[in-house]
Amino acid sequence: MRTTPIRTLRHDPGDRPFIVIWEMTQACPLACVHCRAEARPDRDAGELTTDEARALMRQVAEFGSPPPVFVLTGGDPFARPDLLDLVGYGAGLGLPVAVSPSGTPTLTAERLAELRQAGARAISLSLDGSTASIHDRFRGVPGVFDWTLQAWQAARELGLKVQINTTVTGHNLTDLADVAGLVHRLGAMSWSAFLLVPTGRGALLPALTASQVEDVLNFVYDAGEYIPARTTEAHHFRRVAIQRQILRARDADHVAELGLGWTYDRLRNRLDALGLERRKTRRAPVNVNAGQGFVFVSHLGTVHPSGFLPLAAGSVRTERLTDIYRTSPLFTGLRDHDRLSGRCGACEFAPVCAGSRSRAFALTDDPYAEDPWCSYQPGTFPYPNDLAEFGLAPRSAAQ
Repeated sequence: MRTTPIRTLRHDPGDRPFIVIWEMTQACPLACVHCRAEARPDRDAGELTTDEARALMRQVAEFGSPPPVFVLTGGDPFARPDLLDLVGYGAGLGLPVAVSPSGTPTLTAERLAELRQAGARAISLSLDGSTASIHDRFRGVPGVFDWTLQAWQAARELGLKVQINTTVTGHNLTDLADVAGLVHRLGAMSWSAFLLVPTGRGALLPALTASQVEDVLNFVYDAGEYIPARTTEAHHFRRVAIQRQILRARDADHVAELGLGWTYDRLRNRLDALGLERRKTRRAPVNVNAGQGFVFVSHLGTVHPSGFLPLAAGSVRTERLTDIYRTSPLFTGLRDHDRLSGRCGACEFAPVCAGSRSRAFALTDDPYAEDPWCSYQPGTFPYPNDLAEFGLAPRSAAQ
């Protein structure tokens, strides 16, 4: 049996999440054109208080060992004066605490050092272009690119792990190889290509086509030869990883077999031209999805399967997070692949993909609908019998 290209959780994802993200605040000085949170200059009076935030962390710790990764995001977490106190409290509970700050003048080496001293293990930074002109135009404020790169370097010097997130839209579609090159040069724990979910301000941006998405995901797979590449809200990347491993073993042309197009060809050629040094090992994506290994808590305390899926399953102000995650109809429903409809419901890759439930809801108002940004037609992979090696049934057996 071949080594699987997908990492599965060692524990039951219905019992304990892999990651919990808490939106500390929606306050942020940036004006990003894709903002999910529709960030605002000032804090909301209804945000969880410091005491409520500590109670939330205790509930996260109650999931057991190993504890979920606990991410403090926003808005800009630095807009909350209790940030360092909460980082320290979470770390004291044994939680692996990460922070996702905005690229603003507040993101200084001194502040990052304080985060590190308080107990943060990692930060994530957004980089939506390989140049200041591309990135700053998308973020809505001049200077953000330079602030981000300075924080990136400072964080690495402090020993913080750094994840770089890139929102993929038409503005940077052909720039992705150069972004990957920048990640290779500066170094990062991981690079995540985020396929936009049209919520918040992002609903006003032009969408990618499903064929463009397929090209991008195959490029991200190629980039994994050089940097630790992954995706966000692109669960079909796990399908691509399996397909590519099978095609390589069969010495088949993935471009022809998967019908890849101009966008892939341009990105792959640019990646080759950069002359990057290959990694010894490839980072396999983790099989998590909305409500399945993933949970999001809003600044108001409402609990969601994802920050991009605005359906609430309860509130940590009135219920236990452990109970909401394990037993709420929304979370248990999303973990039931038999409830998926359309192509996702018929797809042999559903156990490792299941599509973006957030994007399905944003575009169809149905969290169980097929992911409109996936072009794969179930049952068309040319080597269906090879899927059994990865625990997947061929299309004929799945019906």
